[in-house]
Amino acid sequence: MKQYEAVIEAMKQNGDYATLGQLYQTAPNIPGSEWKTKTPFASIRRIVQEHEEFFKIRPGLWALTAEKEKVMRLFSEEQAPEIEKEYTHAFFQGLVVEIGNLKGFQTFVPAQDKNKPFSQKKLGEVANLAEFYKFTYEEVLKQALTIDVTWFNERRYPASFFEIEHSTDIHRSLLKFMEFQDFRVVFHIVADNRRKAEFDSKLALTAFAPIKQLVKFWDYDAVSTLHSKISETVLAEQALK
Repeated sequence: MKQYEAVIEAMKQNGDYATLGQLYQTAPNIPGSEWKTKTPFASIRRIVQEHEEFFKIRPGLWALTAEKEKVMRLFSEEQAPEIEKEYTHAFFQGLVVEIGNLKGFQTFVPAQDKNKPFSQKKLGEVANLAEFYKFTYEEVLKQALTIDVTWFNERRYPASFFEIEHSTDIHRSLLKFMEFQDFRVVFHIVADNRRKAEFDSKLALTAFAPIKQLVKFWDYDAVSTLHSKISETVLAEQALK
């Protein structure tokens, strides 16, 4: 099997699209493929960029050209707004979970999201925590349990909270973050880059001054790219062991 054929098969196994990070993990392990290197990442990047069998959805995220119409129904707001809204939210929720896993955090998604699709899995299968750690008072925990993604450190305290804001209210998420201003938590809003100005204007309000320096904005493209880079680093380190 040629290398580009292995990449095609890896994408098929992932639902006809994949981040580079997902391809790094899957394509070299396709039965019958030969890579002759412990770190085939450059080859995979070259293949998706140069072969007409693939097209780029956004930085770090690629798909099969033969399935372009189907894939774009998932990611194109113009073609299927309701499907795209739900799917994009769950997809980036899953990427944030995987980034946390790769970085060595314990990861959690709310109960209402566990059955949402992420590639060919469910979000509950990607997150590595089944139960939320009770790190504080019950009334505060109720708010924490609704946050889209939580990364816990080795001491079972939250290190990072993430809210995926595809079309929902950023203001509401910032109010939620305010409940945790007494903890050493970094807060993240994950959204399309077109919402960065809205994020900046909301965060500039005096009401959010206590957490202003702790809230970060991650746009979708940056999340896809970060997922790919961290996957590459972790897999390269594993190859050296």
